[in-house]
Amino acid sequence: MVGLNALSQQSISAAGANSYHREYSTLILTAVKLGSAQLEMKLLSIYFCGIFSCSLLVSSDDISASADVQKIANALKMRNWNEIFQTGDLTRSVQAHRKAPQFMMELYDAVADSNGTLKNTKVLEGNIVRSFEGQSSGSFHFFNLTSFRQDEHVIKAEFRWFRHKQSFIGQRHYYKVDLYEVLDSRPKPWRGNLISSRLLPVYTKGWEVLNITQMVTKWILNSGTNNGILVVTAMPSGNWFESSIQMEGHTDETNAYLVIYSDDGQKHYQHPPFYTGQNFSTSLKLLKPIASLVKSMRNRRSVRALTSACQRTNLYVDFTRIGWSGWIISPRGYNAYSCMGSCPFPLGEGLRATNHATVRSIMNALKLSQEVGKPCCVPDVLHPISLLYFDDEENVVLKQYDDMVAGSCGCH
Repeated sequence: MVGLNALSQQSISAAGANSYHREYSTLILTAVKLGSAQLEMKLLSIYFCGIFSCSLLVSSDDISASADVQKIANALKMRNWNEIFQTGDLTRSVQAHRKAPQFMMELYDAVADSNGTLKNTKVLEGNIVRSFEGQSSGSFHFFNLTSFRQDEHVIKAEFRWFRHKQSFIGQRHYYKVDLYEVLDSRPKPWRGNLISSRLLPVYTKGWEVLNITQMVTKWILNSGTNNGILVVTAMPSGNWFESSIQMEGHTDETNAYLVIYSDDGQKHYQHPPFYTGQNFSTSLKLLKPIASLVKSMRNRRSVRALTSACQRTNLYVDFTRIGWSGWIISPRGYNAYSCMGSCPFPLGEGLRATNHATVRSIMNALKLSQEVGKPCCVPDVLHPISLLYFDDEENVVLKQYDDMVAGSCGCH
C-alpha cells in the first residue's frame, strides 16, 4: 500500500494511471468502511485533482455556490484535455473555406477506420504527420514551420508539388524540374542549393513527391535558414521556361505542401504533478456542494457490485456534442469504453485478475486488515486512436494518441 503522502506528491503517467486509481480507490473504500466522512472527502479532493491536474488551492473563503464549483470543474477538465491534445482553444472553429488536402484524407483512411481505431500500423513512420500549406508566388514556395516543436524527431520530410499539363509548342515529351533551396530573403528569389531534379512527362498532371528531409531538419534547428523553395522548370537541354500555374481541374487551395513525418517520443501521455501541498481544509470547500453526491455514489456502487461483475461497457465520445467539431476533421467521435462492475470474492478467471488483486481480495474477505479494500475494475489493455485535425495554425495534422480506448477490463 502506498502511503498517503507519497501518493499525494507523485505524478501520474499513463503507465501508472491504473496504479493511481487502484490505490486511491482502496483508500476511499477504507474511509467508507471506517465511516470517516472527513477522511473520505479529503481523499476525494486529492483524487479529483489527480484526474483533472489541478492545484488544491482556493483564493476565496466564499466559494459555496454550485455554479462556481461547476465553472472550476469545467476549467479543470478543459485544462486536462488541452494537455492531452497539446493544443490551444479546444472549442475554436476553423475558417469555413479551409479543407484538409485530399492526400491527408487518404492517409488517414489508410491508417485508421471511421472511429479512429488503427487498422494498419505499418503505414506511418513515427506518430505524427503534419502538412504545411505553402505560401506560394509563381514558382516560389515558403512554409511557416514555427508551430513545429524542436524536441520532435524528424523522420522524413516531403515536398509535394502539383504539376500541370504543359502547353508549350515543341516535340519534347519530357521536361525537367529542379528544386532549389533559396539561400537568402531577397525580394525576387533565385536559385540556391540544388536539392532534387527529375524528368516529368509533358502532357500529364499529378502530385510529385520529393524528399527534402535534410533541408527541413536544418530549417527546424535554425529557423533563420528557412527562406523557402524554388521550383524551376526547363527543357532537358537546359532552356528555362515558365511552368503553367493554372489550377484548372484542381480543387486544392494550393499546389504545394510540405509534409513532415515525426515522432514526439511521447508513447505514454505524462500528467503533471497533481498535488502541490496546499491545505486540505481549503480544498474541501470545493467539494461541499457535491457532498450529498458522495453517499449516492456509494449506494449506486454497492448495488452495481451485487448485480454485475467487472466488464467493459460502451462510452462514446461525440466530438460534435462537446463542441470540438470545428477543428477535428476525423473521426467525428469514438468509443472509449469504460470498465464497470464489481470484483467479488472469489475472483473468477473471467475477471482477468492479477495475482496482487487475488491476494488483496483474500485479505479483504478474511478481514485481515482494515486498510485493504476490494480490487477495482479498471482497464488492463489500452489502445491508441488516430485523429486528423487542424492545429492552432490551421495546419492539418494526423496524430496517434496512445491509451485512448479501453481494450479490456480486469480486477486489479
